[in-house]
Amino acid sequence: MCGIAGAAWTRRAMAIDSTILRRMTDLIVHRGPDAEGQHIATARGNPEAGVALGFRRLSIIDLSTGNQPLSNEDGSVWVAFNGEIYNYVELREELLAKGHKFATHSDTECIVHAYEEYGIECLSRFRGMFAFALWDDRNERLILARDRVGKKPLFYRQESDRLSFGSELKTLLQIPNAPREVDPQAIDLFLTYQYVPHPRTILKGYHKLPPGHYAVYERGKLTVSQYWTPPYRSDISHTLADPTLAHSQYWSQADWQSKLRETMTEAVRLRMRSDVPLGAFLSGGIDSTIVSGVMQSLSSRPILTFSIGFSVAQFDEREYAREAAKLLGTDHQEYIVEPSALDTLPELIWHYDEPFGDSSAIPTMYLSRVTREKVTVALSGDGGDELFAGYDRYQAVRLAGKIDRMPSFVRSICGWPLWQKIPARVEQKSFRRRLKRFLSGLSQSPERRYLRWIGIFDTDARERLYTPSFRDQLNNYDSAEFLLNAYQLCPDRDFITRTTAADVLTYLPCDILTKVDIASMAASLEARSPFLDHHVVELAARMPIELKFEPGLGKKILIETFRDLLPPSIQTRKKMGFGVPIDHWFRGELRSLVEESLLSPRSLARGYFNPQVIREMIDQHVSGQFDHAYRLWNLICLEHWHRTFIDPASPPTGPVQTLG
Repeated sequence: MCGIAGAAWTRRAMAIDSTILRRMTDLIVHRGPDAEGQHIATARGNPEAGVALGFRRLSIIDLSTGNQPLSNEDGSVWVAFNGEIYNYVELREELLAKGHKFATHSDTECIVHAYEEYGIECLSRFRGMFAFALWDDRNERLILARDRVGKKPLFYRQESDRLSFGSELKTLLQIPNAPREVDPQAIDLFLTYQYVPHPRTILKGYHKLPPGHYAVYERGKLTVSQYWTPPYRSDISHTLADPTLAHSQYWSQADWQSKLRETMTEAVRLRMRSDVPLGAFLSGGIDSTIVSGVMQSLSSRPILTFSIGFSVAQFDEREYAREAAKLLGTDHQEYIVEPSALDTLPELIWHYDEPFGDSSAIPTMYLSRVTREKVTVALSGDGGDELFAGYDRYQAVRLAGKIDRMPSFVRSICGWPLWQKIPARVEQKSFRRRLKRFLSGLSQSPERRYLRWIGIFDTDARERLYTPSFRDQLNNYDSAEFLLNAYQLCPDRDFITRTTAADVLTYLPCDILTKVDIASMAASLEARSPFLDHHVVELAARMPIELKFEPGLGKKILIETFRDLLPPSIQTRKKMGFGVPIDHWFRGELRSLVEESLLSPRSLARGYFNPQVIREMIDQHVSGQFDHAYRLWNLICLEHWHRTFIDPASPPTGPVQTLG
């Protein structure tokens, strides 16, 4: 696991020199504290063109000879690579048999030789998580590529005669005269989803390479193409990693369970390849317990597992983690933390580069830090909820679908606006509050209804929040398009499957995987996700919804397939979010943070939001009239992002104290 940065140019005046490149890579030293490297060269056939590849290394495999940037034998192909190719042993043997010469035992070198052998089609042979920049000197071509699901990030900016790139957005701001203009539509997207979706970033002119895509920059022209998408559509079969899935409509439940056990076990086995200590996150939920259990079955000694707990009972899962560790026989490490938003906020804003409103980033950073004290690699259960219909909200999708099929007069009663006048407990997850949220979306299309349920500020709330001048800057932009487009990629399945597919394409890479990548890399910890092996993803995508989901129960096939690894209490427990009590904080010790952040003169001077609406939200929250915790947290993150990355005269080179 590493960090990369650099550029390619078609005019010498746009070249990146060693000093600039080092400034870029110095900002991501947390991604690679063990070593650094550079390759800066002029194209052999064109003195105007050239490339700069920068690298920071976190040593995981081939500790002695795996430094980067790395080239083939004649130096015509160079790569800077962030991630892991888990099937590198098998791929290396295949390439050796075809006559390629290897100078190292690293997975990185497989990339350059696979590119020599297969061209851009080499991407289909990689089983792993990756973001890399590959320079093909013969063709004066820079290729940027990102793994299928989006576990590793890659940002880029195209300008006249140059394409720059980096593992984190902040690296690109170190290039002289790099603009820092905020995109108003990106703010609207952020307040809708609590993240800025790909391919956009919060800044105009900067982009994220989407998951499953590659970009080719050749002689000044940039082309972005997709090479993989989860095969939820029934007509996608020619690209399946496992060709037998094309005939899965004839499988019995026993066939599905056998294939799931086999595929998950292989995914875990590959992710246990490491030359440094490794362990697993163990929350006591179904997904992390399965991953830990399969790991333990493949290990000759107790594996290390890690969990954190909180003093607030509703956020504390330690009891379940202990029970799972006891059953599995792991060497369990447990920590109690008292996260403080005041202490964490500057570092959180700095590492995430863009406004990022998922408050579970706070405990994820704490968990990564304590885990890194013992191991360098940790396996996680990320992806299980999206792939196997584990979220409670999918139950709401099912119920709403039943109401949609009722007579119109019944639907109109269910969607009656006066239901919203029913008093509800202030807690965000109280039954009456959830009921009101459920009923509020019944008058909309199923896709827009789902966005209303999962979004932070719905359309009406944003309309009230924005000032007229800021609203004009949006040019009638519809932030729902990102989610609606994802639904269109899976048009021919039942709506619950379509919704899980939309989450795999949107929420999973943009929220969950971004959160874990940034939090783990901030601690120089590599996080690996067996559920997100593309063989597992493709298996889950083809699986009938009846095997995953029934009324009141998600992840049905996971529980039935791995029952031997799951304590009975974990098989039936309610899902607990991995979060922090921001709602309590904002009524107590952090009330001053809310007001100083959102009602200060410099915040209001930005001209985005109506001060009266902000004050109303704060008063309603503090009084207990309504729980606006998630909304207030997102607004705070946006404001402190401005104070860190926009307000200073020059781009920051470290966390900024933004209070006061």
